[in-house]
Amino acid sequence: MGQGGNKLVAGLIAALIALTILLVVVLFVINADSQNDQEYIANTAELRVLSQEIAKNATEAAGGTAEAFNQLRRSRDEFQQLWTNVTEGNPETGLPPSELAQQSGVQENWNTVRENADSILSTQDAVLGLHEVARTLNETIPQLQVEYDDIVQILLDNDAPAEQIALAQRQSLLAERIVRSVNNVLSGDEDAVIAADRFGRDASLFGRVLEGQLNGNPAMGISQVNDEDAIYGLEAVDELFQFVSQNVDAILEASPDLFKVRTAASDIFQNSENLLSELSVLAENFRTQSGSRLVSPTLAFAILAAMVAIVVFIGLALYREAQARLATTQEQNEQNQNAILRLLDELADLADGDLTTEATVTEDFTGAIADSINYAIDQMRGLVQAIRGTAVR
Repeated sequence: MGQGGNKLVAGLIAALIALTILLVVVLFVINADSQNDQEYIANTAELRVLSQEIAKNATEAAGGTAEAFNQLRRSRDEFQQLWTNVTEGNPETGLPPSELAQQSGVQENWNTVRENADSILSTQDAVLGLHEVARTLNETIPQLQVEYDDIVQILLDNDAPAEQIALAQRQSLLAERIVRSVNNVLSGDEDAVIAADRFGRDASLFGRVLEGQLNGNPAMGISQVNDEDAIYGLEAVDELFQFVSQNVDAILEASPDLFKVRTAASDIFQNSENLLSELSVLAENFRTQSGSRLVSPTLAFAILAAMVAIVVFIGLALYREAQARLATTQEQNEQNQNAILRLLDELADLADGDLTTEATVTEDFTGAIADSINYAIDQMRGLVQAIRGTAVR
């Protein structure tokens, strides 16, 4: 093969080296992208779990579970941290920001969920305090009713005025309505505000009636109870009712917060479904985004195919060069063989002593031999002539 063939092979080898370097770079980028995608997918999976935990914890927190507030705070913070890692990158792992995440609908839904979670957490003390009061009331009111049942029986046994007996019976029913109103307040629904107002009025009425039973209240038409056993029971009721009267304002003040918490928990539950749906879409996009990148496994296969093609071309070029060299060698050997045979044929008469023979000088490698033989023949001719001259003399 000539100079052009050598240049072709050299060019192909240079291209092969360049493609090899490019393939290494592409594989490095693909590996880095794959690791990032796996981290994105793992983070998204954890975010999906956290979105449901937040909804569950919010509902339980609104129900007065103290631990649920801590779990809600933890879930909220973990979600925010993971979402920040996805959208803004994670320097610790080298994870770059994700444009897919930034362009998704997750952020909008998360903003709503986070605001509601913050609202619930900000009312933790009020909500837990109200539920604690309600639990104590649910324990106290039945005791208070038992005392009034005893008072009614005492009044009946002692033939007390019918008005006092009826009033004591009404107090027992009023106590039951008070605890029912508190439980309605805890429900946090639209009737909670009405229930809180009713609780305030009933508690105030209960207290005034109790005071009238102990000390009399002509303005309300309540006569003082004189039976010592009944008075002892009323004093026990008064002691039990102190807890209720002391927490009336607290319940009234906390009821709007509880309504807000219930509303926030309901909003979180609804938006958590949308958040879960958006996260599922985002996770699927992370799984399929490798195929849409310019630097992808498809590009790596294309480069590898080009490298194989170049190797084949180099092999063909070297094969053709070897064949050309073989043909040239065979031709050269044949020419040399013919030149030797021709020289031997020309020198056949010289073997018989014919000094007039002259070998043909050609450009073949036998040309130099022929020239040397011709020179030797000339010398032999001169020698023969010298011998003849000497013989004549």
